[in-house]
This record gives sequence, structure tokens and C-alpha cells, in this order.
Amino acid sequence: MTEHAPMSNLSSKPAIQVQNLSFSYGESRVLEHVDLTITPGEFVGLVGPNAGGKSTLLKLILGLLEPQTGQIRVLGQTPRQAARRIGYVPQFPSFPRDFPISVEQVVAMGRLGIGSMLGWQRAADRDAARRALNEVEALDLARRRIGSLSGGQLQRVLLARALAGEPEILILDEPTANIDQRVETDVFDLLATLNQRLTILLVSHDIAFISGYVSRVACLNRTLTCHGTDAVDGETIRELYGSHVRLVAHHH
Repeated sequence: MTEHAPMSNLSSKPAIQVQNLSFSYGESRVLEHVDLTITPGEFVGLVGPNAGGKSTLLKLILGLLEPQTGQIRVLGQTPRQAARRIGYVPQFPSFPRDFPISVEQVVAMGRLGIGSMLGWQRAADRDAARRALNEVEALDLARRRIGSLSGGQLQRVLLARALAGEPEILILDEPTANIDQRVETDVFDLLATLNQRLTILLVSHDIAFISGYVSRVACLNRTLTCHGTDAVDGETIRELYGSHVRLVAHHH
């Protein structure tokens, strides 16, 4: 994979700026003095061990938690103010797979501030849903029941739901955790294309794989350090995860 150059017509303001951020659950410190600046047009991979703080950092950036110390700005606003400018793809669907709902209805939910389906039939929402499905190459699934999809198909639908809200930033939490490597490559190729117009922050455990796509790797284990993809080596992995992790090369 080749890296995409940053989009030239974007604001000079950071897309995401985290400054001196610390957060605790009770007496348990999860994040400590975290600094992270993501510029418009970047594709950043966020990696780290379980319980290293990745999910907490995402919740803070999404405005689901409030910083205890430090601050976060998203597109120059607080996370809550910028919430509608962010598309979010969770690790697991936020609805039961056996719920009797079509793919098009699920994608149209990305147009709503809450999960209510009351207004999904509006023409503008329906058109946006179909555009998003077309962009992820899943328009042929529009009439299917969500429970009938394979893991790879579902991931494209969740991505389309995030795109339906016409975001400026896309945040994904381990989007390929439960799909095979061939489908994983297809999803990341799609993300590389989307990165031509969107800033992307993606959580993953597979450092070697994402290094072929992202512009930088942010390594989080309570504290955070950033590396260019060419600087991620075995020593970096050992420092982040401990001595029992091997670095496996992937070739594209």
C-alpha cells in the first residue's frame, strides 16, 4: 500500500487534539498525560494491550466521557459539540443481529442523533443511506435482513451507517476483529480510499497489518507515544505489549 497525501483543501486546525489528558476510574489510573494531535487527512492507527486505555480514549474523543484533567478538541470544538461531525464504527453492533430490520434501515440510523427509527423514511435520509451503501460497495444488500449478513458484509454496513451522517472524521474500533484476512484486506483498501476525503482514527491489535495503510501508529499503554510506520519494530512491540508478542510481517 502507498500512503495517501493529506488533503490540501482542509483547515489548518487539528482534526483531533488531545492535550495533557489523564483519566481514572476511581483510584485506577487509565490514561496519564496523553498528548495526541491528528491533522486533517491523516490515517492514524491506535494500538496497545488490553486495558491499556484505548476504549477510554475513544469514549473521551467521542464525548461519551468528560476529561478529568487536560482537554480535547475535535475540529476546534469540544467532543460533544463536534459529535455529528464524527462517524463511529463500534467493535460490535449496537443492535441484536436477529432484530427484524433491513440493511437500508440500519444505515439510515446513521442520520439520527439517537437510535429511533421514526424518521428514517425521509427521502433525504434514504438517499444518503443508499449513497453510503454504494460507496462501500454494498448497495446490493439494501433490502436484506441485517441478521442474514456475513461478518464482512456486516462490517461494510456498519461503515456505511457511519458514512451516512456525512462525517469529517471516521473513528473505528477494531473493525476487522472477527473477519478473515482476505476480507480484512478488502476493508482496509476501502478505508484507504475513504482516507482521500476523511480523517481516520482506527483501533487495532494487528500493528504489522495496519502499518501498510496508516500514516502513523499511536501506541497507548496508559501513556501514549507516536511512531512513523517505518519506526515500528520488534523493540517497539515488546515495550508496548511485553516480551511474549511476535511481530509478523504482512505483504500487500
